[in-house]
Amino acid sequence: MESTAINPAAPANAELRDFAHSLPMALLRSREAVMECFRPLLLRCEMTEQQWRILRALADNDAITISQLCNKCCISKPSMTGMLQRMEERGLIKRKLKDHDQRITRVYLTRRGKNLISQYGPESETKYKEIELVFGKKRLNQLHALLTELENAAKRIS
Repeated sequence: MESTAINPAAPANAELRDFAHSLPMALLRSREAVMECFRPLLLRCEMTEQQWRILRALADNDAITISQLCNKCCISKPSMTGMLQRMEERGLIKRKLKDHDQRITRVYLTRRGKNLISQYGPESETKYKEIELVFGKKRLNQLHALLTELENAAKRIS
């Protein structure tokens, strides 16, 4: 019978690609570099990255369910619940039960939330333009397409 025990003489990383070529780490480093461009803006508007993500998702959708918002923003439901509570306390969003189905809550931007988007959205867009200028608009569009393809491929194998 063949042993399945790990060979103690083998290097610890014998089965792993080198860390510099780890896809999750490359994506994380890229995300951090991009977010560094936006963090000063988030500090000025006193928002966390996740809260801004929620505002942005709601700015593109009149009202969506909490589940839809979780999916769009890549935020777990337990985390989303706390964030929405804090954002509602700040007057940025409003939660409302659906008339015909009291089990479903829809989330809306308030006037104050819309004003925050109007006030800081142009600066956010300026950052995107700066990234486009440095990286290239065509390459950025290609990157978006490739990342969407990667996401879909990963979903097929998970």
